[in-house]
Amino acid sequence: MITTNLNKLELLEIAALEDPKQHCKVTFPLLGVHGTKNSAMVYFELEPGDDVGRHTDSAEELLMVLEGEVNLLIGDETSNAKEGDVAVVPEMVPHNVKNTGNTRARILGFFGGANHVVSTFDKGWVPDGNKVVNTRSMFEQSNA
Repeated sequence: MITTNLNKLELLEIAALEDPKQHCKVTFPLLGVHGTKNSAMVYFELEPGDDVGRHTDSAEELLMVLEGEVNLLIGDETSNAKEGDVAVVPEMVPHNVKNTGNTRARILGFFGGANHVVSTFDKGWVPDGNKVVNTRSMFEQSNA
């Protein structure tokens, strides 16, 4: 059995080099490295006014708002979402999530059909400006 508790996750705080509002706390609680075969999960938190950054993912993603109010940009469409709302992000479609509320937003993303994910961002992350997050190589490096 593979389990995780969203209330006990260790989160990594990241920010973009070019945009201080592209800032979040994030982790990947379930991936192939944890034993999944055909799915993966990302969890992130956004403070008011912050966004995760426009990016694409190598797998379809379901985004579920656990807490807060956000604006979703998926392709050319935008929508406001709040606690309990779920949105589908097709594979390789540019998207972003921005906290438009007055409190922290908590979001859970489910990736189907892949036990690792490659995300490519428009803006690079601190400290080196890297624009690609590859969960497979990220965990291989941390276990080396």
